[in-house]
Parts: sequence; C-alpha cells; structure tokens
Amino acid sequence: MKYIIRILFSIIAMLFLFVVNGQDRYTVKQGDPNGINKWYMGRQIAHVMSHYGIDWLERPERQYEENTALLLKNLDLKPGMNFADIGAGSGYYSNLISKQIGNGKVFAVDVEPEMITYLNDRIIKEKLSNIVTVLGSETSVSLPALSMDMMLLVDVYHEFSFPYEMGLSMFKSLKPNGKLVLVEFRSEDKSVPIKTIHKMSEAQAVKELQMAGFRLEKNIDNLPWQHCMVFVKKGQL
Repeated sequence: MKYIIRILFSIIAMLFLFVVNGQDRYTVKQGDPNGINKWYMGRQIAHVMSHYGIDWLERPERQYEENTALLLKNLDLKPGMNFADIGAGSGYYSNLISKQIGNGKVFAVDVEPEMITYLNDRIIKEKLSNIVTVLGSETSVSLPALSMDMMLLVDVYHEFSFPYEMGLSMFKSLKPNGKLVLVEFRSEDKSVPIKTIHKMSEAQAVKELQMAGFRLEKNIDNLPWQHCMVFVKKGQL
C-alpha cells in the first residue's frame, strides 16, 4: 500500500512540474500596445491580423514591396509536393503555389473561420482544385504526422499565441527531410517600414525554433524587406 502511495505522489509531482514548466515558458506583462501582454523567450507576441486585413494581404504593390515572385523562386517548388501554407490568410501564396506544384496539394491553414470561408469561396471562384483548407488552432496546425514536404510561414509566426506548441506541431507534421520556410520582416533593418513588433531577427527565430527541434539550414538574403529562413529537423543533412 505504501508503495502505491509513493507512486501516486511521484506521478502528482511530475504532473505539477509539467504544468509549472508550461506556465513558466511564457511571461505575462505589458509592452507594445500592438502586441498581446504575453512574451516568449524575450519577445512580445503580436496581435493576430484578422480577416479585416485581407485588402492589405492582396494589395497590388505587394509584389514590388516584398518581391513575392523571388520568394517563390527561393522555395524551389517541385511537382507533386504536399505543401502547407501556415497562416494562409486570404490565400495569396496558396494560390500562386498551387499553380506550380502540378498534381501536388497545398494545405492552406488558418485559425480564423472567416479566413477559411474566404479561401473556400476563392477556391470555387478561381477553380483552384489542388488547395485544401484546414482550420487550425492556437496550438496546432491540424495536419497529419509526417505528411508535409514543405511549410511556408509568411509574416505569421510572430503572431502565434503559443509559438512553442505550434513549433512542435509543425515539426511533427513535416516529413523527415521536410523544410520549414520562415519569412519575417527583418528587425535588424531599421529602414523596413513595418512596426517593430511585426518584425523578427534571425537570432530570435533560430533561438525559438531550436526549442521545437529545428535548425537553421540557410537564410536566403535576397528579399527587399524580409528574412527567408529555411529550417530543417535537427540531425538532417
């Protein structure tokens, strides 16, 4: 009986430590009003862009400002890929990528039901037969394990309310040789005309994604305003 009681106390202690560690992962304090009062590894998390920002995502000058065509070249897309557009929003990139991967599929993931509704309407109107919409959550991309060849996150990671949990979820969904491409406005460059809280440095991105099991393979430094960081699973050659 005493042995069973000791085991129960051990289990309770482990669960307590797990909960405490999870709570300690994030800090709650005030900061930039454009962010939420939640911090991860020294970085304040930004407010999520809602469906009210669709016009900005689809602005005509985006190609010039961000050189979206060059970003697509950086991805080195292949026919037949399973491609995840995480934080797909209006489907700006999902649309472009779907036309370059032949019989592959784009899984357009977003947490906002309104964005998913917009995407579904777009798929019908533009006859985009190889895009699948996925309603994710704040802690999961809601994709099958080991199913994706590549994931793209364009100016969205810094808005994740639970970046650590989302990192783990993305790690699990990538194939062993899959790649995660993180595109974020460069905080190292003061001339980039974007609010500070909506920027990230390479060092901060590496620090955070390492916690989820990723390592930086390369940073393709050819975009006007953004980093184009390619991450792979640790141990991948």
